[in-house]
Amino acid sequence: MGTDGFSIAEARFLAPDVKLFRIVAPRIARKQQPGQFVIVRIHEHGERIPLTVAESNPTDGTITLIVQGIGKTTKLLNRFDAGDIIPDVVGPLGRPSDIRLFGTVVVIGGGVGTAIAYPTAKALRGAGNHVITVLGARTKDLLVLENEARAISDEVFVTTDDGSYGEKGLVTDKLKALIAGERKIDLVLAIGPIPMMRAVAETTRPHGIKTLVSLNPIMVDGTGMCGGCRVQVAGRSQFACVDGPEFDAHEVDFDGLAKRNAMYREAERQALERFVSDPKPDLDLIRHRCKLEDVTPR
Repeated sequence: MGTDGFSIAEARFLAPDVKLFRIVAPRIARKQQPGQFVIVRIHEHGERIPLTVAESNPTDGTITLIVQGIGKTTKLLNRFDAGDIIPDVVGPLGRPSDIRLFGTVVVIGGGVGTAIAYPTAKALRGAGNHVITVLGARTKDLLVLENEARAISDEVFVTTDDGSYGEKGLVTDKLKALIAGERKIDLVLAIGPIPMMRAVAETTRPHGIKTLVSLNPIMVDGTGMCGGCRVQVAGRSQFACVDGPEFDAHEVDFDGLAKRNAMYREAERQALERFVSDPKPDLDLIRHRCKLEDVTPR
């Protein structure tokens, strides 16, 4: 970290609107554990966004973040490149994943959820588990970290909604096939869009398979003080930033989670439209930290 922020050592696109950043953050890299996240702010007037650490390297003092450009802030962040500076990166935050010997573990990553699941899958295999990874994406172009997943898994299956790569279908189709097989499944970890995580929970519930999900509610301070990331788990209020982000999938109120995540959808849509129509005001706020060549939205 420099005196005015955190420098980007590497930045490259993995898929359309999905970018990998390797950021120099030695103190975070030394302490981060699988399942934990950081909160990033890209300029002094910007919102704080939580991003799970896909990998940390204490040796070179870097952490790896994978960002999907969906809203204004993530699209703005994806304009940063190697050599640019991110002013605020706070962490590691949240409870680490429960890493121990379970037996046979199925790790399911939906879209960019693969980046979140990757470090936990790697640690679970290191603990002696047989790790089966299921990667899901709408199309082949949106699939990320397949090679990395294969390197740390005993088995890997790929599904795409349109059948452009791997097996056509949903991750739950493959999960049902695995459950119906001869091998006993001891744990399922699912990370991705809310509908996918809910579907996984309902697939494993009748079989009594322990299932964990990593939740992504609205988050502001990352310390439990703001209450923005409140979720209902087993009928009790929990805060994803300090009590999670991983929870028992069979106890999560997914309806409540989806409603809370939609609270600011209209404001987010308007902010993105303003940015796309006139990016200059926002680009000016990060210009001294980035090597911007133009103001054309990407």
